[in-house]
Amino acid sequence: MEKALIYEVIGTAILILMGGGVVANSILDKTKSNGAGWVNITFGWGFAVFLGVIVAGPYSGAHLNPAVTIGLAVAGLFPWSSVLGYVLAQTIGAFLGAVLVYIFFKNHFDATDDAEAKLAVFSTMPAIKNLFHNVMAEVIGTFVLIFVILNLAGPSIKGGSFTGVNIGLGSIGALPVALLVVAIGMSLGGVTGYAINPARDLGPRMAHFLLPIRGKRNSGWSYALIPVLAPVAGAVLASWLYLALT
Repeated sequence: MEKALIYEVIGTAILILMGGGVVANSILDKTKSNGAGWVNITFGWGFAVFLGVIVAGPYSGAHLNPAVTIGLAVAGLFPWSSVLGYVLAQTIGAFLGAVLVYIFFKNHFDATDDAEAKLAVFSTMPAIKNLFHNVMAEVIGTFVLIFVILNLAGPSIKGGSFTGVNIGLGSIGALPVALLVVAIGMSLGGVTGYAINPARDLGPRMAHFLLPIRGKRNSGWSYALIPVLAPVAGAVLASWLYLALT
């Protein structure tokens, strides 16, 4: 596996370890920060992005998100030949990060009776189930993510060969993207839990399905396609608008 893909795995694993960790800290029983709430969770996810980007940015561009990879490819800023490898690396990293969350919080998973809370540590589920509105929430949230990223990165990106160039979150600085994720979570996250990242949802959902979590519910597979496909649609729309305006 080439170095860029290894760092996509590592960066995404850190993202999920810290992001899933802040959810576990906030909602699992008997943690010292139980009940910390939505503000704690949204800032925790923002900081999780920050750390993942810091680690992976110099080597892979730190996409950490198939929606980012696909959005950049649609915009002509990343080679399509590298998309599948990045998406697989991100999904593997997300799965590994979720496994680490389970290991780290094993005693608290065992102490928690709420099966919905246990699933929430791993994957998103809608606050109110409504296919159209759930899809639109993920499309719009991801549209904002990708469109802002493209407008942050766009002026500094030059044409020419893609050789040795990994354009993504790492190329625009970790802090702006971390704040962007916090903003999306604060303003738009309460409807679906703002997956805005297919790997972030699918990898941990697979971990929830496979891990021997005491008293767990089903893994919510009837909803699972929405946080995978809707973010991709949002990314494509954002990239199309970016191209139309540039």
